[in-house]
Amino acid sequence: MGLAVMILGLALFLGVHTLPAQRELRGRTIAAMGEGGYKLAYALVSVLGIALIAWGFAHYRAAGMIDVWEGLVPAKALVILKHITIALMLPAVILVVAAFMRGHIYTAVKHPMLAGVKLWAAAHLLANGDLGSIILFGSFLGWAVFDRVSLKHRSDAGGPPIPVGGWGNDMIAVAVGLGVYLALAFAFHPVVIGVPVVGV
Repeated sequence: MGLAVMILGLALFLGVHTLPAQRELRGRTIAAMGEGGYKLAYALVSVLGIALIAWGFAHYRAAGMIDVWEGLVPAKALVILKHITIALMLPAVILVVAAFMRGHIYTAVKHPMLAGVKLWAAAHLLANGDLGSIILFGSFLGWAVFDRVSLKHRSDAGGPPIPVGGWGNDMIAVAVGLGVYLALAFAFHPVVIGVPVVGV
């Protein structure tokens, strides 16, 4: 049941997030609902999707996760993979922050938000070999790849214009990214997710 709810949540959240890539469909939707109605519906579906993903994944874990490949990997290798995941999360978070605090990182990567999501998803696929995690992180990785490819065929990025600065913005992105990374590692992951990542 939990897995089915999570998949429904993924369909809603990632489904609505494909709309920016479908410019004609997005345009028709805005024409029918109005700009305000479109944004409200987009936000509500996104929040509902996230809620269903969180609820479904939590219940899936509580009912007993379905192992796919973890049992085939030696314990030492699993520990190494988890440490690699922890290391990859720092640049992933910094990239996401750099999408909003734009500087040289943004200019070099072009789409740091998508790069950060891909790195986050790929890193978590390394450390989690159960069915639910593969579906969850694999779906986000697939969406990020799809969205990055679609950007090559769009006339505009579809997002609000944000000024691009210099090294100062990069330093802020790194500092804020480090702070968010530490908060995720020491507070969010062990308290909210229930899975400690430091000292494992």
